[in-house]
Amino acid sequence: MLQAAWNGGKQDGCSGHPPERRRCEGDQTVVTCTKSGVNLMPSNSIFSRRSFMQISAAASAMAAFKIVHEPMAVRAAWQGYPSGAVRIDSNENPLGPSATAREAASAIVADGGRYDDDLTGKLEALVAGQYELKPDYVHAYAGSSSPLSYAVFALTSAKKSYVTADPGYELGMMACPFSGTRVVKVPLTKTYAHDVKAMLAQAPDAGLFYVCTPNNPTGTMTSHSEIEYLVEHKPKGSVVMVDEAYIHFSDGTSVIDLVKANKDVIVLLTFSKIYGMAGLRCGLVIARPDLQTKIAGHGGWSAMPTTAVVAATASLQDAQLVPERKRINTEIREQACQWLASNGYSYVPSQANHFMMDVKRPAKEVIDAMQKQNVFIGRVWPAMPTSVRISVGTPAEMEQFQAAFLRVMNGRTVGWSLPEAKPRRRNLDGFVLPA
Repeated sequence: MLQAAWNGGKQDGCSGHPPERRRCEGDQTVVTCTKSGVNLMPSNSIFSRRSFMQISAAASAMAAFKIVHEPMAVRAAWQGYPSGAVRIDSNENPLGPSATAREAASAIVADGGRYDDDLTGKLEALVAGQYELKPDYVHAYAGSSSPLSYAVFALTSAKKSYVTADPGYELGMMACPFSGTRVVKVPLTKTYAHDVKAMLAQAPDAGLFYVCTPNNPTGTMTSHSEIEYLVEHKPKGSVVMVDEAYIHFSDGTSVIDLVKANKDVIVLLTFSKIYGMAGLRCGLVIARPDLQTKIAGHGGWSAMPTTAVVAATASLQDAQLVPERKRINTEIREQACQWLASNGYSYVPSQANHFMMDVKRPAKEVIDAMQKQNVFIGRVWPAMPTSVRISVGTPAEMEQFQAAFLRVMNGRTVGWSLPEAKPRRRNLDGFVLPA
């Protein structure tokens, strides 16, 4: 029960009135109570993390239902990868953080007893400057998974559907049952792009359209023009979220310009992929301030990990990092795909750090057999039951993958094998779940 809310140091009492709704606007949490109708407005439009010490009802619900994200998945039964394992199952970057990012993270560890929120502000300001955005259009999170879930709570409901691709990244769908939201899964086009016209036709009640480009798992692009079409023809009041986690690997164009034009668009960025910071956890939401506050109002406030913040800042200041890593990833990916083609296996042409290959049999059988070769590959999407996602590893890892794959497909699976164990289930991006 909400006892009071603060505005400029003045306490407005609403004791005894349970809140129907809490959200955040600008730097002030807005609370609407069942009787008094308290409406606290910001004194300015600058986003403040401190305003979220009053955790929203939705955030509390998330804690109660134990909603977890990709890096937080249950791993109680997972004892870690075996020694020498080839790990190409989770879309990670085997290069890890850049040298400058590692140096920055190491240097800040001694000050790890401090929150140092100003470092987060500096990161957000740097990003805003690079994209020529106002500072309150950028907000940092510990990864981009959390704000995706928060957006589902903020923008969908029993009357406002969540619309996504099939196959596509499923995290947003996992949050929908807790808000009673209808999930609309729309097949990709023949070129594996999001079918924006079908998305519009199948969900006239949409609250949130989710577009991942390049797509996870296919690594394929949905063009800027197609996303523009979606934005211009969507139902009034709905929002288009574009997840650009893998955009730096591609030749595609970001849709941040649509945010600059104040469209109903949210862009998610992450440092987990090309920047190699999956374990450090740093992501960004690019959106209008009113959309920022809707998302943040459902997530509560939490300090950013300073190691991630300074590593992200250092990464952005390295002008050669993205083009060099894009080149490395492209070369290794294309070599692997050419090898598959030369051996008679088809794949989906990708512009990301992963691709889908068709193994011509139930993919789960191949995944399990590859694990017995100490090679861990991705998972299966029901829409593509004979295909499996492969993450791009180092040249040595891809060579080991190729050798193990030939052994499995030719039935010669002698050699290294896992100890006898109960069958394992894996979560969305490769983490093992309890049997």
